[in-house]
Amino acid sequence: MSKSRRRRQKLPVEAVPVSIERLSHEGRGVGKIDGKIAFVDGALPGENVTAVYTSRRSQYDALKVQDILLASSQRVTPPCAVAGICGGCVLQHLAPSAQLELKQQVLTDQLKHTGGITDFQVLPAMASETEHYRRKARLAVRYVHKKSDVLVGFRETANTFITDMHDCAVLVKPVARLISPLRALILSLEACRDIPQIEVAVGESHCVDSEQLPDVLRVALVLRHLVPLGDADRQRLQQFAELHDIAWFLQSGGPDTVQKFWPADDNTSLFYYLPQRAGSNLPAITMEFQPGDFTQVNAGINRHMIEQALDLLDLQPQDQVLDLFCGLGNFTLAIAQRCQAVTGVEGSEDMVTRAAMNAQRNGINNTRFYAANLFTDFDQETWAKPVYDKLLLDPPRSGAIEFVSRIRELLPRRIVYVSCNPATLARDAAELQRQGYELASAGVMDMFPHTGHVESMALFVLGT
Repeated sequence: MSKSRRRRQKLPVEAVPVSIERLSHEGRGVGKIDGKIAFVDGALPGENVTAVYTSRRSQYDALKVQDILLASSQRVTPPCAVAGICGGCVLQHLAPSAQLELKQQVLTDQLKHTGGITDFQVLPAMASETEHYRRKARLAVRYVHKKSDVLVGFRETANTFITDMHDCAVLVKPVARLISPLRALILSLEACRDIPQIEVAVGESHCVDSEQLPDVLRVALVLRHLVPLGDADRQRLQQFAELHDIAWFLQSGGPDTVQKFWPADDNTSLFYYLPQRAGSNLPAITMEFQPGDFTQVNAGINRHMIEQALDLLDLQPQDQVLDLFCGLGNFTLAIAQRCQAVTGVEGSEDMVTRAAMNAQRNGINNTRFYAANLFTDFDQETWAKPVYDKLLLDPPRSGAIEFVSRIRELLPRRIVYVSCNPATLARDAAELQRQGYELASAGVMDMFPHTGHVESMALFVLGT
């Protein structure tokens, strides 16, 4: 059936009763209607609900909760007023502890069914703040002619509409409280119909303990505009920045068109910090980045994640370490403080340059950085010539099957694999097992609370 015909399909309008048996890997309730699988947004295992259809397929139907007839003990009141509408985070109705259990189950199931692996130590689930944690985001913007209003926020669940929101429970507070002022600002601009999105990037003013992070945040916003901005609009942007203590960047085209607008200086950088490790005399690490760079959205989890990776690598002073998909050097610099040398490899030339600058900024001299495509043959790459003792692997969602299938050419004794997709981690784990590695331990990290997104970390050890 064509997509256009499917869109015209008439759905039943009456709500139907559904008994929910379990949760899907994406966090939807799963039940049956007349023997057919039904995925129900907003429902939890053990609940009896009424739900309305949102789509129908040959193998399953999709619905959305209308009323809860019998509630689960794991159901909680969402912290956000638009939790049932907004697609930014769809699990706010599930207790945070149960969200972690779900994510651990997703990881375990993937390793079992895709990788055929069941015998490993389960690492304690890693958690931090579950509200006002998110530092990076893309907020959609739309002028609504019929309402003479502007919407700014995340898109609704399962469609392209922008949620009518004035606050956000997951964005860091300095950004969450800007949503209403941003709506008013953009509505006042002559170019209000030609602004499709705002990118959010948040840094820190100085190094503090994790508990104090909310007090030192620095906000940068990148305004995407499809037409040139006039003097009056620029004046309004400047006034907004001064009032709310933010930095404005303007983007007229692709990523290479991002330019700082306010404050009117040449300082385009943001910073985050990795504090001194407990019981260590090693100095804190300063990480410089640009608003468009990839950084972890959850600073608390990022700090815990680095600590756990260091422990799992079991670094020794003589170790030679390879850090693949190293980005800005998020793991690389902390590793370098504890071993003989680290080689970082990343696909982006810009990120490699900034990683090297971050090493220099922190007085770390035992690092080397290379730009390379890690999804192609690496035979001729200089960085691939040495033999490494340890490997840290932090690939994108597609995983690193091209690399791990040739892992014996480097033969590190220990591999720490940081994953944002349990399906590709499981696939790669199966290949590592064929290459002679054993999965020693694995566990989840709640980088994105209230979502079905599963981040995890796994330790592989070369067999004897």
